[in-house]
Formats: sequence, structure tokens, C-alpha cells
Amino acid sequence: MRYPLATRKNAVHRARLRAVWVVALSVAAVVLPVRTASAATVDTNASYVLVNRNSGKVLDVYGRSTANNARISQYTRNDGAWQQWQFVDSGGGYYRIKSRHSNKVLSFPSTANGTGLVQTTDADLTGQQFRLADSAGGSVRLLNRASGKAVDVLNSSTADGARVVQLPDTGGANQQWQLVRLGTDTTPPTAPANARTSNLTCTGVTFSWSASTDDVAVAFYDIYHDGQLMTSVPGTALSADLTVTPGATWGLYVNARDAAGNVSQASPTVTITVPQCQADTTPPSTPTGVTATASGTSVTVRWSPATDNIGVTGYEILRDGVQVGSTSGATTTSFTDSGLAANTRYEYRVRARDAQANRSAPSTAVAVTTGSSCATALCSITRVTTETDLPWGLTTLPGGQVLFGRRDTFELVRLDPATGAKTVLGRVPNADGTDGEGGVLGIAVASDFTADPWVYVMHTSPTDNRVVRIRYTDGALAGTPQVLLTGIPRNKYHNGGRLRFGPDNKLYVATGDGQNGEWAQDRDNLAGKVLRINPDGTVPADNPFGNAVWSYGHRNPQGLAFDSQGRLWEQEFGNSVMDETNLIVRGGNYGWPRCEGTTGSCAEPGFVAPKRTYPVAEASCSGIAVVRDALYIACLRGARLYRAEIAGESLTNVQQHLTGTYGRLRTVEPSADGGLWLTTSTRGDKDSIADNSNESILKVELGR
Repeated sequence: MRYPLATRKNAVHRARLRAVWVVALSVAAVVLPVRTASAATVDTNASYVLVNRNSGKVLDVYGRSTANNARISQYTRNDGAWQQWQFVDSGGGYYRIKSRHSNKVLSFPSTANGTGLVQTTDADLTGQQFRLADSAGGSVRLLNRASGKAVDVLNSSTADGARVVQLPDTGGANQQWQLVRLGTDTTPPTAPANARTSNLTCTGVTFSWSASTDDVAVAFYDIYHDGQLMTSVPGTALSADLTVTPGATWGLYVNARDAAGNVSQASPTVTITVPQCQADTTPPSTPTGVTATASGTSVTVRWSPATDNIGVTGYEILRDGVQVGSTSGATTTSFTDSGLAANTRYEYRVRARDAQANRSAPSTAVAVTTGSSCATALCSITRVTTETDLPWGLTTLPGGQVLFGRRDTFELVRLDPATGAKTVLGRVPNADGTDGEGGVLGIAVASDFTADPWVYVMHTSPTDNRVVRIRYTDGALAGTPQVLLTGIPRNKYHNGGRLRFGPDNKLYVATGDGQNGEWAQDRDNLAGKVLRINPDGTVPADNPFGNAVWSYGHRNPQGLAFDSQGRLWEQEFGNSVMDETNLIVRGGNYGWPRCEGTTGSCAEPGFVAPKRTYPVAEASCSGIAVVRDALYIACLRGARLYRAEIAGESLTNVQQHLTGTYGRLRTVEPSADGGLWLTTSTRGDKDSIADNSNESILKVELGR
């Protein structure tokens, strides 16, 4: 459904105002009218979504059908017309419930137990009439006039597509529905408190918390580890039994969600280290068949698989006795070591490891001598400086000086690439952390920086994420920042944060979904989007929806880069299955939360497919850069740098570099001399504690 275009001024005001209230009301004691309907308060002129108290999901016309007798199921809320219902008064306290999508009404074709709910043409029959019986927590039961039975989610299912039937009225949570009037409830619940764990074993843990409060009611709780959704439970639950991975170290937290889809800020994080299920002190066998082959200043090492009494989980590569890389999984048996010195002899060994960190003895050494010149993509890597705080955003000034941000100290720093000397330019006012991934994020400067020297920054504030610009005068930040864009929802994770000026001199902004996937599909909300604004913060007249939104349906994008044709590429975190690289088109819908990469409901009309996907374990990629139409992708969990050649609208000849060499990689940016800047993110990147990191800023010389 497309929203009507408004004037630019009114659309911007409305989008900003709505997004600001979504976030700001979580910290302000504002009392708004009740937004759910009861038997006495239902408005026949309004539209509602009907939210099941047990599952948190809504009545939905299955397959978006308009046909007679199409079945009605429950589905994750997206506020599509197929989930919107109007109440038509039939007299005597009964209503017909009409679909905004098909104009047909809810109906039970018989009075038998288990009869499925369908939609049929409105004839005001008793099987189409329902009485609203008040229940606990502001919800109602829908009792059919012909049968006297209740609308029931069969077997208390919480699954998308679960059948909705009639059964005798028991008053159970799976028969209770919150009638949420659309467009009114913007107040999120309070953050859950007192998060704690118990009963930790090698396969499971009980996670508990104290109840949130809401102006209407908490519909359900979403449980995450490290930004990855694990499960959701009804709003009546205050604990969940979770499945865990032996040996993993996870940060658990929970968000509260109300029936209108408003999401709280996160609870405190509880860190767990999962024990192994059995003691294992037996190391893998030593790898054999090791070879090393030079190609210019790169060396490719290969070996035969090792064995283990339980299982090999990866390999470590040693150059001249020092570990320089690693691989994950038992089947990856090669590694490319890039950026070496020319005409130099090196010795390589490989050792295997298992899940409990038992390591084999190193293999027999193999010697190789590099060539006289670089013949590969990465020619040399130099550590220019180290950092005790996270270097997140980075950009190059005219003349080659580098600006970068320290995420958790909220400082901007100038780096001299020739000497490694650093100068702190000052703190970003009103910046705030999130006990997760918020803080000072993206940095950018426009092409006219010399004549009009503004530094653009995206940062988290106490109430939202926002974009500001600060004057850069006489080599220092000067004056009060100008606030360009506010009301971008914040949360512990999923803040997005990358900034990039396009060849059209517009500023593009990557925003996360604020841990509320439905916001990504709401074009009046700034979360889960690529935004596009003028350098002064106004909205360009040719934006597709009359506001700052350029594309939508994104989960947590942190990479933006333009190619030589002026096309925008975007890198996006998936949840638990796959990350994706997208080619952004004006007004495009990239599918989240219905579609993750190529999994889920990706065939829905209008969704734009990714150009490439990556398993999360090999990716969790953040920044991207384009140099000579090669796309470079910096990955965190995957601890590697992908390089792909842009050919038309495809990515070809995909290679992996620096796998495990420098650990987690956060940001990659073009350098003034045609190379790359690369930053690490190996410690302290899941909290807001200042100066608890040990990071590097690397200079990469590129070859072909």
C-alpha cells in the first residue's frame, strides 16, 4: 500500500515528529488515551488490527486473498490492508467484522467445533455476527452469534499461518484479542528490569526478568543474544527457557513490545559462558600435506584435513612462528596471506583446533619466497595507529588527512597518515551510548568541503539517533552542531549509522530497525531505511515518499558505497541466517522482516532481491567501500575482508582476504591515494564502556 504524497514540508515534519515521539515517550511520563477497544468503546468509523494475547500475532487474510471462503489465519503484524478490520453494527450488541482488503466479513460457515474462520460476502447472517465479551488486560473474546463459540487460535499456536477456528468459550489467552486502533498508540513499554539467568547447562538456560509497564498492555517480550533474535514469548511470561550453544559466550537481553508494535529499550545485558557438554583434552591430529605457493606478494597455503575425537572446528596459520590467520569449520583447508614484502622468504605451518581450544602440534614447515612485485588485490597492510576506543566512522579530508570517531568516548580525531600522529578535535555534544552498539557512528564530508567545511556525524542521543553537522575551522571543530535529522529510533543494537555523500551531493544515511522489524516496513518511520537528505537537512524534492526515506525494508545496514556509475551499494546484517549486499534503487523495498536475504516470504510482490548473500557465521559485515569498481566488505564475526568485482548489476570473482589476520573488521573506506583504510572492532564493541578496546587502524595498498 502506498501512502499519498504530501508536501515536502508537511511530510518531513510528520515523519520527524512521529519518529521522535516513538522514542522520546519511552523516557517521558506522558499519559495518552487508551488505544484498545472494548465492547463499549469500539468505533465503527475506525480500523483495527486484532492482536492475539497468546501469540502477539494478528488476524490476517491468508495469502492476501480477496476470494469468498478464503481462510483467516494469524500472522506477524505488518498493518497491511489484509490485517485491517472495521466493525459494522448488526444491532443487539453484535458486529460484523469487515476486511479493509477484500470488503468481505469474518464468518463461520457452520456451528461445529473446529470450524475454520473464513471471509465471505457480507449478508448480515448470524454466522457473520460477533459479540465482544470483555476479558482481562483490555482484551475481548469474539463470540459468534450462531454458535455461541469463541474465535480461537488452534492449539494455542504461536506460528505464522496458524489456523483460527471456533471452539467453546474458555476465556484462554488464545481466545483473547486486543483491538488496536490504527495510528494512535505510539507509547512504548518501559524497559524490562532485573534480567537474570538460572539453570545454565551446556544446552539450555532459563532467562528471567521483571515485568515492563505500558499505557495499554505488554503484548510480548523479544529475547535476544548480541542483537540476534532468539524467541518471543507472550506478555504474560516473565521467563523463557532458551537453547544455547556449548562453549559460546553470549550477552542476553529482552525488549518488551505492545500490541501496537511499539518496542521498549532493552533490559541490561546478562553475559553467559556456556559450559561444554563433556570434557575434551584430546587435540586434533597435526595437519599434513601443507603447501605454500607465492603469487607476487601474496602466498596461498593449502593442507589436508586433520582429524579429532569429537570434531575439528578450524585451523590456525603461522608465518615464521607467529599466527597470522585462521579459518572456521573443518572443511576450509586453504588460506591466502596478503600484503607481504617482495622477494622475501617465509615459512608457514598449520595447526588444527577443536571446540574446546585443544590445538594440534604445528605441521612441518614449508618455505616460500614472494615475487618481486604485487600481482594480487592486496599488496601491503600497514598498522598506522592503535586505539583504546572503537574507531567506528572514518573519512578522508582533502589533502589526505583522516578524521575518525571514537564510538564510546564520543570524540572526533584527526590522524596524520604519514606519521600516525593523532589530534583530538573535541567531543560530540549530546552523544550517548546504549550499552550496546550506539554512540558516535558514521562520519562524512561533502565534495565541497574546502569551500564549505562541515563535518557530518550520525550519533546516538539519550532519546534517538540523529544526524548533525559541525564546522571545521582552522583545523578544529567549532561552534554548536546543527541538528539536521532527528527521530531515528535507537536501541541497544540495530542503530545502523553509516553516512555517505553521493555524486548528487545528497547525504545518504543507513538506519537500523531499532529492534522493531515492523518499523522497517513503515515508510513514515525513519528506522530500517536508507535515508536521503540535502546537506542542510531538508528533504530533496525527488525523494519517492515526500520525506527522507529513499529505500526501506532494511534490518541493520552499516555499509554504503557508490560505484563509478553513481549507483548505491548497501551492506546489511541478517538475523541468524544470512547477511546481504544490496543495490539500492529509489523507493525500493528490501523485504525485512518478512524476508532475510533469500529466506522467508521473499516472493512477495515488490521486494528487491539482494545481489549477494553470505552465511552469518562467515560475515556479519559492517562497512563497505568501492575502489576502481571493486567492492570491499569488512566483516566482524567472519573476521575477513571480501573483495568482489562489480560487473553490471552483479558481483563476480568474490575473494576472501585477511581471514582471522586482524580479527573483527568494522570499517573500510577509500584512501586519498587509491588504497583503503580499515579499522578493527575486536573488543568492547557490544557495550558502551569507553577505552576498553585494543584496536588498529590499517592502511591497505591495493594492486590490480
